[in-house]
Amino acid sequence: MKTKREAATQPDEAHGGRTPFSQDPHAVREPKENNLEMAIGHEVRAYRKKLGITVTDLAAATGISLGMLSKIENGNISPSLTTLQSLSRALGVPMTAFFRRYEEPRNAVFVKAGQGIELERRGTRAGHQYNLLGHIDNNTSGVIVEPYIITLTADSDVFPTFQHEGMEFLYMLEGEVIYRHGDQLFQMQPGDSLFFDADAPHGPEQLVKLPSKYLSIISYPQQNSRS
Repeated sequence: MKTKREAATQPDEAHGGRTPFSQDPHAVREPKENNLEMAIGHEVRAYRKKLGITVTDLAAATGISLGMLSKIENGNISPSLTTLQSLSRALGVPMTAFFRRYEEPRNAVFVKAGQGIELERRGTRAGHQYNLLGHIDNNTSGVIVEPYIITLTADSDVFPTFQHEGMEFLYMLEGEVIYRHGDQLFQMQPGDSLFFDADAPHGPEQLVKLPSKYLSIISYPQQNSRS
């Protein structure tokens, strides 16, 4: 049996000693506008300047008057969808790009300890207890994320054949299990984690020390539905 400590590849080895991350977790975005007209105007001006064209050039390309364009860029008027479509074509950006700075509400879910929602899922019949810690259905990321606390007890069965789209992250909290992913076995103890493509068969192969509990975070594309 190949354990996690024998099978896992260290991050530095997997990426030749280079960090695989390009996103700066400490980056701060420009403040968003809480006025829709101002937000649209800012983006129109920014994209026009990025192309290096004048208001006159943009007016000629769209058929919109100079006066109207000036009012749009200054946030003094709410442009129609037809006008936004013309600007979108001329500037070579999707219409949604004009709303990027608009201040819209962003959802957050707070769950007190022990108050997660217990759910019936595929593994429930094998005695796996699922507690959902939060769910945001419609969000701006294009990704659905489902965080669970999964508890295995003496009444739980092994179930190493879960398969679903997306990615999954496990973090072991207590107990010990031998967890299968594809043809690999990982010995998971408190503090260990496992991140994997969830399309491969996966799940607990052997329950070594019970009760066992781990955090499971599943993510998958928002536009697709999972079986």
